[in-house]
Amino acid sequence: MNDLPFGKSDQWRIAFIDVETTGVIPGYHEMVDVGIVMADVDGNEIGKFFHRIMPEHPERAQKGALDCNGFSVERWKREGAVSPKKAVEGIIDFYRSNAKGKNVIMCAYNVSFDNAFMDQLFRSVGKDLRKLHRYAIDLPSIAWGKGFHNLYQKKIVQLLGVKDEPRVSKGAEPWKHTGITGAELDLRIYRALQNSG
Repeated sequence: MNDLPFGKSDQWRIAFIDVETTGVIPGYHEMVDVGIVMADVDGNEIGKFFHRIMPEHPERAQKGALDCNGFSVERWKREGAVSPKKAVEGIIDFYRSNAKGKNVIMCAYNVSFDNAFMDQLFRSVGKDLRKLHRYAIDLPSIAWGKGFHNLYQKKIVQLLGVKDEPRVSKGAEPWKHTGITGAELDLRIYRALQNSG
């Protein structure tokens, strides 16, 4: 990718982020995992981060969310889920090690959803998510600009011919559908879009 008119592209990083939650209402429902893949603007992977997070109010979980991600207190304990505070500390350390002072753009398929839950996670432990990201972009906007006007993720995956992530609808066990599988898929979609007409 050529240098951008407002600055060199090597001064930027993209954090592809996906979260799994106990429901759809940020501040009431909580994150149960987060996956992040840091890359340069050309889509070259720099590092990966994944944590399962133990929510403080598991009793608020919606059945639809549990069906999607397989969260249970027992399973999360077995798999080493961390507290929200430990998750935030891990994310900050990951950015420090992988962004190395570069400007970071948050990217997700449904960026408003992921950003809202990330913001709530950070606020819950007295931290400011805005210190990590300069901007946020979503993959459907990139796809739209490339002429793809059916923006459903499954359709974009099919049209671009990229490998999908595990999905319950395709027979996967729900706990295999995680933030890191979603973040990895987002990076594959981004790469394919960069190379499309």
